[in-house]
Amino acid sequence: KERKMLYEYFLADPLLGKFFEPFMFEQLPATDQKVDAVYLQEVERCDIYLGILGKGYGFEDAEGVSPTEREFDHATKHNKTRLIFIADVENRNIKEINFINKVQDVLVRKSFSAIGELKSSVYASLVKYLMEKEIIRTAPFDASIDGKASIDDIDSEKIRQFIRLAKLKRGFALEESVEPEILLTHLNLMEGKRVKNAAVLLFGKTPQRFFITSEIRCAYFQGIEAVKPIQSYKVFKGDVFELVNQAVDFVLNKLDYRIETRKDHIQIPGSYEIPKEIIAEAIVNAVVHRDYTSNASVQVMMFRNRVEVWNPGSLPLGWTTEKLKKLHNSVPANPLLAEPMYLTAYIERLGTGTTDMIKKAKKAELKEPVFIQEDMFRTIVYREQTEQVKKQVKEQVKEQVKEQVKNIVLVCSSDLSVIELMSLLELKGRRNFLQNYLYPALEFTYLEMTQPDSPKSPTQKYRLTKKGLALKSRIK
Repeated sequence: KERKMLYEYFLADPLLGKFFEPFMFEQLPATDQKVDAVYLQEVERCDIYLGILGKGYGFEDAEGVSPTEREFDHATKHNKTRLIFIADVENRNIKEINFINKVQDVLVRKSFSAIGELKSSVYASLVKYLMEKEIIRTAPFDASIDGKASIDDIDSEKIRQFIRLAKLKRGFALEESVEPEILLTHLNLMEGKRVKNAAVLLFGKTPQRFFITSEIRCAYFQGIEAVKPIQSYKVFKGDVFELVNQAVDFVLNKLDYRIETRKDHIQIPGSYEIPKEIIAEAIVNAVVHRDYTSNASVQVMMFRNRVEVWNPGSLPLGWTTEKLKKLHNSVPANPLLAEPMYLTAYIERLGTGTTDMIKKAKKAELKEPVFIQEDMFRTIVYREQTEQVKKQVKEQVKEQVKEQVKNIVLVCSSDLSVIELMSLLELKGRRNFLQNYLYPALEFTYLEMTQPDSPKSPTQKYRLTKKGLALKSRIK
């Protein structure tokens, strides 16, 4: 019924009916051709292969493969645009599950639970296809004009700061003394006397007056899940440069910073546990590529083992997250916004940002960043080291117990709470205590919880294990 509904919908809709001619096998008249030859020929003729995957796998040929999977493979072989929609059902056939997993490895797909939801999702995807192929044209959000904004809403001091930085980073031609109208016209941010949306987002006095969701919400969670209480929560507002700077600082202030020796430098060098460039790239991408028509905001969430950056946006049609791991074209969702960000060296225009993130993570011996396209686009940057490095570190720790662990073992004489242990150790920084004293002691089973089934209990306490008692005896 879903396929029949879509077929009739394409024919009846005034926009889709103008540009698309649907083919459905059931509509084919009787013929003496082989069935599989007919539907595979139609796949070769089409511009778009639209697949709907439901509960059952369907008829299987002599090799145990359904016609639908044959079609999908044929569409892949002939480089067709593939749009896949998956019904939200239970007790799915195991071969259908395997087929869906195969699809998910190479494509961004959309799920649906009702026919109306399927129809609207298909409509949005096909209109996006027409726009990206420039069959129909509408201006991107950043090139559109909000009738309420004018040149009076632009901050001339921000214009001068931009020119100063762009001249330093990219040798920008204009001088700081130019009128704001000249700079905006030069960057294609004005149309006549009216300023475009990108101008407000970049240089507006109060951009959120016009675009309320142009903000970044940052949250820091103590554990590895998004559960309350939230350790720290900030909502940053301002122009896009300010948004990026504030969000990057929020993350860096909560990352561990390693001080190195001054052997080869006048100043004492150091490094964050996650390179600053990786964090900045993830946040800048979220700001530049987000969908500004969405009611959602960019979110940055920090956990003990990772940093997640969410943005209400999507990859260009036909792109997969795997493509981001290779050299690719730069296709900004907001091109007028991207150009000034490039001129100030916040981004590059070569499509190397995501691949640079992967390279820098590898160099820092961290797990590879992950890119996920669902209803929102997510970038996950890990604070964890690769399994090989973690194994090496564990071996080193086994050989020589850290001084902090020895200290907590020495002071632990009974069932003690976090506050009591910190007091005995004369420590004030809870985060330092947890990461450098308590967590390592628990990991190597020198300490154990008195309530292991309720790790977050407010009455939780800690005591020495047999292994901890043995270590305490050896130290003494």
